[in-house]
Amino acid sequence: MNRQVIKKPLVTEKSSALAESSVYTFEVDRKATKVEVKTAVEEFFNVKVKSVKTLVCRGRSKRSARGMTKVKYWKKAYVTLGKGETLSLFEGA
Repeated sequence: MNRQVIKKPLVTEKSSALAESSVYTFEVDRKATKVEVKTAVEEFFNVKVKSVKTLVCRGRSKRSARGMTKVKYWKKAYVTLGKGETLSLFEGA
């Protein structure tokens, strides 16, 4: 299996507030399972993952000069880390 599981971190106001309680959000591949997300985060960031919650975000309609277009569906993962674990990616370091 040769695909990238974690696409990018999601940095929003909500994700910044969740990061204070060791919950981090990522955009992940649509076909990725919770186990694949967990192993990818543990290998890439060298942390211990406590749990993973995933959800598929619906694509919405977007207006452009050529009419209405559809944004594709995408998958979001909420990753909860173990006690005392943090990701420096979200710390602004």
